[in-house]
Amino acid sequence: MTMFGAKSHHSIPTPSFSFRETWAATNLENPGFLRVFVTAQSTMPKLCLTCGCPRIWTPQDCALQNILLIQDDIATADSVRNALTRSHDGPFRVVWVRNCAEGLALLAKTRAHQDLEAVRIGAVVVDLSLPDTSGIETFDRLYQAAPQIPILILTTTKDEDIAKLAVQRGAQEYLLKGRLDAYLWPKAVSSMIERASSTEALFEEKERAQITLNSIGDAVVSTDARVNVTYLNLVAENLTGWSRQEAAGRPLAEVLNIIDGVTRKEARNPMAFAIQENKTVALTPNCILIRRDGVEFAIEDSSAPIHDRHGHITGAVMVFHDVSAARAAILKVSHLAQHDALTDLPNRLLLTDRLNEAIELALRYRRQLAVLYLDVDRFKHINDSLGHVIGDRLLQSVAQRLLECVRASDTISRQGGDEFVILLPEVAHPQDAALCADKMLEALRLPHRIDDHELHVTASIGIATYPDDGTDCESLIRRADFAMYDAKDNGRDNRQSFKRDMNVRALKRQSIENEIRHALKRQEFRLHYQPNVNLQTGQITGVEALIRWLHPRLGMVPPAEFIPIAEESGLIIPIGRWVLAEACHQARAWQEIGLVPIPISVNISAVELRAKMFLEEVRAALSDTGLEPRYLELELTETFLMQDSTSTSAVLHNLKRLGLTLALDDFGTGYSSLSHLRRFPIDTFKIDRSFVHNVTTNADDACIVRALIGMGKSLHMRVIAEGVETPEQLAFLQDGGCPFGQGYYFGLPLTGQECTKILRRHIAVKGTADQVS
Repeated sequence: MTMFGAKSHHSIPTPSFSFRETWAATNLENPGFLRVFVTAQSTMPKLCLTCGCPRIWTPQDCALQNILLIQDDIATADSVRNALTRSHDGPFRVVWVRNCAEGLALLAKTRAHQDLEAVRIGAVVVDLSLPDTSGIETFDRLYQAAPQIPILILTTTKDEDIAKLAVQRGAQEYLLKGRLDAYLWPKAVSSMIERASSTEALFEEKERAQITLNSIGDAVVSTDARVNVTYLNLVAENLTGWSRQEAAGRPLAEVLNIIDGVTRKEARNPMAFAIQENKTVALTPNCILIRRDGVEFAIEDSSAPIHDRHGHITGAVMVFHDVSAARAAILKVSHLAQHDALTDLPNRLLLTDRLNEAIELALRYRRQLAVLYLDVDRFKHINDSLGHVIGDRLLQSVAQRLLECVRASDTISRQGGDEFVILLPEVAHPQDAALCADKMLEALRLPHRIDDHELHVTASIGIATYPDDGTDCESLIRRADFAMYDAKDNGRDNRQSFKRDMNVRALKRQSIENEIRHALKRQEFRLHYQPNVNLQTGQITGVEALIRWLHPRLGMVPPAEFIPIAEESGLIIPIGRWVLAEACHQARAWQEIGLVPIPISVNISAVELRAKMFLEEVRAALSDTGLEPRYLELELTETFLMQDSTSTSAVLHNLKRLGLTLALDDFGTGYSSLSHLRRFPIDTFKIDRSFVHNVTTNADDACIVRALIGMGKSLHMRVIAEGVETPEQLAFLQDGGCPFGQGYYFGLPLTGQECTKILRRHIAVKGTADQVS
């Protein structure tokens, strides 16, 4: 016996109704009765696993819709079967069971094989009055077991209310037993199946759309034609603060509070605009969505109208997303591109943009503006001695103080290193810029506390004004730069306004810097030597090495013209390295020809002393030449000694450990105190020539020199008076007990060969310069 009552593949007559009943009753107990091989493309015999008989399943078998009929009354069941199996609306195959339990069992077994089209139940026709259950309970049990299968209720007139209740609970339809006919039955069942199929398909499509909309990262909102909210997905709920249920039916403007990010005014309703224009539209730029709790999000959107099948607008849909992070990232990148990373001040790019804009406004309204170029004096010394971390923090402190000196409309820009440019976009008079510069200089003079360091810095400022000094961005900045260098040449810690002759000086300065670079390569530098003399005996006690530049075209270039430029450009380091090596070599050469060993003094700039490798370079110069350290004396200025005395003291003590001596040049001009001097391992100090020059004509200077001589003796230091040029000055110093002197009275600086002759004669050096020149 085959499934659904077919006998064998030799003859397949229409089975009798009683046979179907028997089949259903006997095979429900067999757990394998539905395990059928179904192959639509093959007509090879397959075995029914229920009875082992051959059975051919054809495409026509698979096309039949299986109707489960649960009916205890045989006559009713027979009329239903005949109506369905003979109908042209199907085709249908009827599986009949007589009670609810059998129906549930069949549904459970077919559910396990629901992927086989031939055994799938397409609909259930059930009489609510069954032997094992009745009334609404019958429906509830079936619906719970197979909610996806459409159920048609058979009922009587007296139970019609129960049938209606079943429909309310999920049944597709109900029919009265007394009104069954061969035409109505197939139509009702076919319509029910189609309706259930359409409902299921619609549900699946809706569920798929729902899952899709909730899975995407964008927020989705839809409205009706009156712009009232009909739908929000999960992202939209999170961004608006409204749940879908709360928002349904509310005006869009109430749920989506969108404002312009610049004006903070209400933005145009994008969905209303899409409906009005009947096209896809986008929000205006920089829009902000204010969530229900007040939190703000930057958003971007696209809105489009929704049409029915006739092309009529039925509403609109809006897709938007939070771009706060992206916009913040863009702003950050833009900010970094236009601001200095260390101080967060505008950089050169942003300054140029603002200066060009300010020039256009100044031209339009016929007003003036000013550009200030500021350079922190001797900043490289701090970087070299204390390190870049302290240097960077000092620059941050400088930037903060400059900001406190200007208006909100002004711009302070860091150009790089220790250089700042200040734009004053509107000044009534050039003097206003000078007053602003003075305010900055005063602010920067106050101590800067960086960790345990108390740093004192000054600045040099150059000023250029529009339109007097330039009418474009480049010329104004360049001429303010010229003026800044003029401020440095005038002693630093001041401001200078641009003058036309500064162009010439700036070009000359640049030319000298380039020539210095060539001079190192072409070996144009020379050393001259000026003796130090014992003022009581006239004996030479040492020499000072002085650099000279013999330029092939310019001749002898004075040190005052190139040393400051070399210090500013950093070229003083290779120059100083050469001077140190050459001086040690000369001192050792004099010893090798049998001359009495005398110390040689070398001037060391602050830039050299703070260089990281300076100590090693000194050690190398001594080692390479074989000069004993006691015959090398390094001279440094008192002004430098007072700058960051802690780190300076450490460097000097390291040099002292090498065995050389240290001298303090130009003493009396740096305002150092005795307590400061005691901290440093100084062996010699040299009284500045400005005091010696007037000792015979100025009582104050005479008193200062006597005091300095006495202080040197008290501190057990050698004292050398610089700038001795007349017999009267020499006599004063001798009477005052000054032990040593140096100056043109004893002789001009000599070349190495000339100085060798003097040392060979080993005579007292006294008289005029003509005797040794």
